[in-house]
Amino acid sequence: MPSPDLAAVRFEDVAAAHTDTAFPRFHPRPAQGWINDPNGISHINGRYHVFFQYNPDSARHHRIAWGHVSSADLVRWEEHPVALRPQPGGPDEYGCWTGVVTDDGGVPTAAYSGVRGDGGHSQVVIARGSEDLVSWEQTGHVAASMPGGQVTAVRDPFIFRLNGKRYAMQGAGLANGHAALLLYTVEDMSDWKYQGIWLTSENPVAAEFTPAEIWECPQLVRVPDGTSSSDSGTGSGTWLMMFSLWLSGDAHEHANGVGHLLGSLTEDPATGLPVFTPRSGGKSDLGRDFYAPQIVALEERALLWGWANEGPGRDGRRGRSQDEIDAAGWAGVLTFPRELSVVDGALAVSPAPEVGAYRGAQAASAARGTVEVPPFAEAVVTGGTSGGDSAVELLLVGNGSSQTVFRGTIAPGEELRIFVDASLVEVYRSGSVATTLRAYPAAGEGWELHLPAGAVADVWGLEQPPVQG
Repeated sequence: MPSPDLAAVRFEDVAAAHTDTAFPRFHPRPAQGWINDPNGISHINGRYHVFFQYNPDSARHHRIAWGHVSSADLVRWEEHPVALRPQPGGPDEYGCWTGVVTDDGGVPTAAYSGVRGDGGHSQVVIARGSEDLVSWEQTGHVAASMPGGQVTAVRDPFIFRLNGKRYAMQGAGLANGHAALLLYTVEDMSDWKYQGIWLTSENPVAAEFTPAEIWECPQLVRVPDGTSSSDSGTGSGTWLMMFSLWLSGDAHEHANGVGHLLGSLTEDPATGLPVFTPRSGGKSDLGRDFYAPQIVALEERALLWGWANEGPGRDGRRGRSQDEIDAAGWAGVLTFPRELSVVDGALAVSPAPEVGAYRGAQAASAARGTVEVPPFAEAVVTGGTSGGDSAVELLLVGNGSSQTVFRGTIAPGEELRIFVDASLVEVYRSGSVATTLRAYPAAGEGWELHLPAGAVADVWGLEQPPVQG
């Protein structure tokens, strides 16, 4: 039996007890405190583990630790104790920032950015976990420090493999104002070998699709495309590189959002090092409230979680002030797990099929015109069979006013899948990327779908599925 301080808490109990009507019931997070970037996403010993940047003491971005939730099925989630904390006098004294968890010879191992003081440069810090990933030993071991030369900032280590070899990369900023990736060989997790600047935003494809001053939260995974195994280990198939596009003065607004590159990963015959060649790219989410995603590549699927922050509201949407956030005592939500694929040469994002388990009682069937939507709901909108593209709108309506939260076209026969979880909206379009938005219903307000002529909607409430005996 686990000790009382290590016992897990069921998220459905946390959500049911929460008094804030904006608090999500189906996107796991602690009841209080600030969260941002998902970290350390892994599938070990039959459980999915999602860590995240976490300040348990207030709803503000300060003294960042790692929170931890896990699930066996991506549906029922348990909250665990804080996994990593800033260590007084250690290389992570100012915060345990973004990183990954990997299996290192049978030992769960975290590699994360530790910062010693405000304004200091990050270093790659290593921590070792218990078999169940609940208990962690932080010794302050530094596996890689910031290189000199042109590099002026580093961020967010990420580990990948090619042809049986383990590598790591970090996002970076350069003195010339361009974003960059740094490459490391990692034969020993405790001692990373710096190989130099690997890719920069001066690359013409990267300049078009992923412009930034620093590439934050870099990801590199092989994505199923219907033509090659995702774990072939040969470097064939479609490789996805994803970045959060940092600009100076962002302050959690992240105007450039998240972008990605699609290309190939091969081994240089002369050096033996990997070479990524981008061929195309695009936006990874079409909403302004999405940042810092992390991807885990499993044998036959690639799953992504992203961060949706609280904020002042954008594009006509009402937001929350800092005073309101402080009063609520919590900030930040992680998206549903999203499954990634490449369709016709472009990134396609869909909710993980497991999310379908939340579909409860049907509230509307083949509805037309104006359709009421519950505060926790899934709606599937299908475009009419005639006419050109028309717009679907999701609004908050009441008290003599309305605000448009989402507006998007829908072609004949096309399908939009829309999830509402209190103050978080996720919209999925088949064969495309998602749109992530935040909006806060006031007292007396409710959700409505406004459908164009010919379009129909099926709507279900979201419910926790019954526990199987």
